[in-house]
Amino acid sequence: MSRLSRRSFLVTGVTGLAAARLGAPATPAASARQPRSDPFTLGVASGDPSPGGFVIWTRLAPQPLAEDGLGGMPDLPFPVQWQVYADVAGRRLVRRGTAVADRQWGHSVHVEIDGLDPGREYWYRFRAGPYLSPVGRARTAPHPLALGTGLTMAFVSCAQYEHGHFTAYRRLAEDEPDLVLHLGDYQYEYARDTYTIPGGNVRDHEGPETETLANYRQRHAQYKTDPDLRAAHAAAPWLVVWDDHELDNNWADEVPERPEVPQPGFLARRAAAFRAYYENMPLRRTSVPQGIDTQLYRRVHWGTLATFHMLDTRQYRDDQGCGDGYRDCPAATDPARSITGEAQERWLLDGFRRSRARWDVIGQQVFFAQRDSDEGPAKITSQDAWDGYVASRRRITQGWVDAGVRNLVVLTGDVHAHWAADLKLDYDDPTTPTVGSELVTTSVTTGGDGADSDPRTQPFLRINPHLRFYNNQRGYVLTRFEPDLLTADFTVLPQVRQGGAQAHVKATFVVEDRVPGVRQTYLRPVAPAASRMPMEPEADLIREVIDLETNRP
Repeated sequence: MSRLSRRSFLVTGVTGLAAARLGAPATPAASARQPRSDPFTLGVASGDPSPGGFVIWTRLAPQPLAEDGLGGMPDLPFPVQWQVYADVAGRRLVRRGTAVADRQWGHSVHVEIDGLDPGREYWYRFRAGPYLSPVGRARTAPHPLALGTGLTMAFVSCAQYEHGHFTAYRRLAEDEPDLVLHLGDYQYEYARDTYTIPGGNVRDHEGPETETLANYRQRHAQYKTDPDLRAAHAAAPWLVVWDDHELDNNWADEVPERPEVPQPGFLARRAAAFRAYYENMPLRRTSVPQGIDTQLYRRVHWGTLATFHMLDTRQYRDDQGCGDGYRDCPAATDPARSITGEAQERWLLDGFRRSRARWDVIGQQVFFAQRDSDEGPAKITSQDAWDGYVASRRRITQGWVDAGVRNLVVLTGDVHAHWAADLKLDYDDPTTPTVGSELVTTSVTTGGDGADSDPRTQPFLRINPHLRFYNNQRGYVLTRFEPDLLTADFTVLPQVRQGGAQAHVKATFVVEDRVPGVRQTYLRPVAPAASRMPMEPEADLIREVIDLETNRP
C-alpha cells in the first residue's frame, strides 16, 4: 500500500470509508443480543506481534463513563465478530471468527491471531450486531531468522488526562510506526484537582480516586474516549507495560505509596487495577491476572534485528529504601535488594545469554543510569529509580556485558522529560568504558506544557558526564532500528494546553552498531561544488555525527 493511502487511513476520514468497504453489517436477526447503540466508543487496538500474528482488542461500552464501570452494557454476553484483511480496502479476507464479550471481563475482547505471513501489514475490525468498529492497522513481526532492513518504533509514557491534550498520540500515529512501546503511566489514579499544574488543569477526571474495579474501568474508558489516543492505538501494534499510576503512585509490590497509613484494602485494590489494565490493553492470555498477580514481563522478537525485553519494575521490587525522593540512602547499595525480583532477573539474564539479535532493547519504566543531584562528595539520588537499587542495576549491566550482547539499549519513561545517556558499570569513574545506551521519553502531557530548555544549563548534565541530553517539553521518541544504526528523534510539542499543536524534532541521537553510547547528530549546510549543478536548497545539508566529549565529528 502506498504511503499516501496508509497516511490517509491513519489521520483522515478514510477509516470510515474503509470500514464501509469491508462488507455489509449483520442483519438484526443475526443475533438475539445486540447493543442498543454504538458499543465501539473506546476504539480498537492490536499488540504483542509475532511472526504469525498479533492480538486484536476492543471493549464494548456504549456509555463509556458509566459510574459502575460497565460502559452501559447489560449483564449479558455478546457475540463479537472479527475480521482480518490483507489490504486496507477489505477485499482480501484472511481470518475471521466470533468472540464473546461478557460482563466478567468488562465486555472486553482479546483475540490472538495466528497463521499469518511474517513481516507485513494487516487490517482488522469488529462487528457487534449492526455496529461496525473503526478499522485498525496491525503488522506481524519478521521471520525469526530475518534481519530485515529496518524497524520504525515510537515509545511514549506518562499521559495525565487532566494536564493537557493527547496531541502527541496523534502526531505519533502520523509518523506511521511499525510498533509502539508504552512504558507506563497510561492513566492516572487521582480524583479531579488532586494533581494540579500551574494555571489549573486542562480537563477533569471523572469519578473518585481509583480504588475499585468500577473506578479503574471508568478511568481507562475515559482515557480511551480521547480521539488522539484511539488514533495511536489504531495505527500500529503496541507493547505495553505499567508503571505506578496504573495502580497507586510509587507503589512497590504489596506496599502502597504511604505504608504508614493503614490500608487493609490495598491488595484488593491491586487486584482490581491489574484486572482493569488487562481488560483495556491488547495483551495475550499469558497476561490474564491471577488475583493480585499478572505476568507482564515478556520478550518479543523482531526477527534477528531486535529483541524487546519488556520489564515490570513495580510488581516484584523491594520497597524504596529511604522513601521515594532524592536521598543519600545506605539501603540503595544493599546487594539483597532488587527492583526486578529474583525470577525476573534470572529471566532477563538468560535472555541476554541466548540472544542473537543485532539490538537488545530493554523496555522499562524508571531512570536506569545514575543521576546524582549533588555536586559534592555526597550521592543524592532518586530512590524510586534504579539508583535506589544499585546492586540490582550492577548485576543486570554485568549480565549483558558478560553475555557479549552486541548492542544494548534501555528505553525509559516516568520522568516527564527527554534524556539520553551512556550506560556504565561504574558511574563514579567517567573514564570507564561505556557499555550501553539509554533513551528516555518525556511525558505525553504530565506536568503540563513544560518549557524548552538548554541542556548546557541543566545541573544533572554537569554533575553526571554520562548524561548527554535533556529537554523539558512534552512529546515522544521516534526511533529507527537498522542493522548498523539506531536513530532516535526526540520529538516535542510547543504546548499541550490547547489541542492540535504541531510536533518537531528537538534533537537526534544515534547509536552505532558495536559502539555503545549515544552521539548527537546535526544538520550542517554544505556548499555545492563548482563542478556540479547547484542542489535544491533543502538538499544542501548533510547529517553529521558529533562526539559530545570532543565536539568533533
